[in-house]
Amino acid sequence: MRIAPRLAALAAGLLLWAGQAAAQAQAGQTQLIIPWPAGGGTDIIGRLIQPVFAEELGGQLIIRNVGGATGTIGTAEVARSKPDGTTLMLTSMAPVAVQPSFRANLPYRADSLAPVCLVAEAPLTLMTPKATGIRTVADIVAKAKAAPGQAPYASGGVGGLGHLAMTGLTRALGIEMNHVPFRGSGDSVLAMQSGTVLMLAAEANLVAQYQLHAIAVFGERRVADMPEAPTLRELGHDLVYPLWTGIFAPSGTPEPVLERIDAACARTLRTPSVVEGMTRASHPIRYLGRREFGRYVRAEVEKYAELIAASGLRQAD
Repeated sequence: MRIAPRLAALAAGLLLWAGQAAAQAQAGQTQLIIPWPAGGGTDIIGRLIQPVFAEELGGQLIIRNVGGATGTIGTAEVARSKPDGTTLMLTSMAPVAVQPSFRANLPYRADSLAPVCLVAEAPLTLMTPKATGIRTVADIVAKAKAAPGQAPYASGGVGGLGHLAMTGLTRALGIEMNHVPFRGSGDSVLAMQSGTVLMLAAEANLVAQYQLHAIAVFGERRVADMPEAPTLRELGHDLVYPLWTGIFAPSGTPEPVLERIDAACARTLRTPSVVEGMTRASHPIRYLGRREFGRYVRAEVEKYAELIAASGLRQAD
């Protein structure tokens, strides 16, 4: 008669232990979704910070590349994930700051995500393979006017920052070019190297990584690693587009969880090995904590909404 209660108690204990073990396993494993294909600038940043960030979070950190649709497929997955801190996203700015104003019927809004920390920021750089012979903005104008609407340029996706920057540039120069979108900057560079397209506006680190020529910089000042590349402002065009990368969580993630992740992010970006790796890869670290980063993101959303409305780029409903 005493066996049944003991078995019941044992079963209850095993269930409790199993539940605790599952919770501990879940708490010890975080997935970091990068909504871009492998090989691009955001992916490089993710691989650089992964080991230290995992250690600072106190568990395993698994990177998943979920590319496509200018970063919106992976971003949508994060937006609908359980807001418990086990799913995070590392992304450049387009899916958060641009796409909600650009794409019709997007399955998330900018406020579907909780900004956690800014990781890096650099000006967009206009680049081309050295074999094209294109060295200056004047060369671009000559090439475009020789064949209006035919000279091809790449971007990491329709409505991405590279697309917007090139739209602004062609409008400023009074030329027409052929926009050829790809799934990310990595794919765009491969297309340039194969001769499919002539140029790309993307992260500066790609210039050295793929032995490209930097034509100009969409920034307030020249890039130290590429002092020969002028800013568009120097050339008389007020075109400044910062390419930033940050970490986000699903909206509704508890405040203590966000604080813990933000603190881990701050410690990661101060770690010498991360600083060295990011510097070597030409990804300038810029850290902003979650509250300041939140204000920054909201300002960026408003800025690009105005730009998209003025340029008429928004996709039709």
